[in-house]
Amino acid sequence: MKTLAFRFFDLNDSVQRAASNLLPIALFLGRIYVAWVFFKAGLTKIDDWGTTLFLFEEEYSVPLLSPEVAAFLATLGELILPVLLVIGLFSLVSAVGLFIINIVAVISLAAIAPAAELQHIVWGLILLALIMCGPGLLSLDKAIRAQLLRV
Repeated sequence: MKTLAFRFFDLNDSVQRAASNLLPIALFLGRIYVAWVFFKAGLTKIDDWGTTLFLFEEEYSVPLLSPEVAAFLATLGELILPVLLVIGLFSLVSAVGLFIINIVAVISLAAIAPAAELQHIVWGLILLALIMCGPGLLSLDKAIRAQLLRV
C-alpha cells in the first residue's frame, strides 16, 4: 500500500514539473486573451463615442465619477493597458488596472446577464492569476529586469 502511495506522489510530482514548464506559455496566452477582450471593448467605445457617452450616462452607474470622466478613463484603460499587458511591460500594473475596470463594469450594471457575469468572472480569475504569478518569462518586464540586474 505504501509503495502505491509513493507511486501516486511520484506521478503527481512529474505532472507538476511538466505543468510548471508550461506556465510561461499559459501566462502568455492568458495575457493575450484578456488583452484582446478589453482592447475590443475599447475599440467599440471609440467607434461610436456618442453611444458610449449615452451608455455611461443612462446605463452604467459608475460610482464617484461623472459619466464623461468614467467613459474617458474606461476607454483609455481598455486601449492602453491591454497593449502593455500583451508585450509584458508594466504587466502587474496593467493587470491590476484591467481587474479594476472589470470589477467596476460588473458593479456599474444594474442587471447583468448570467452569461456575461460568468465571462467577467473568468476574465477576473485570469487577471488574478497574472497578478499573483507575474507576466511569466515571455515578457519585457522579465527581460528588462534581467538586464538591470546585470548592470
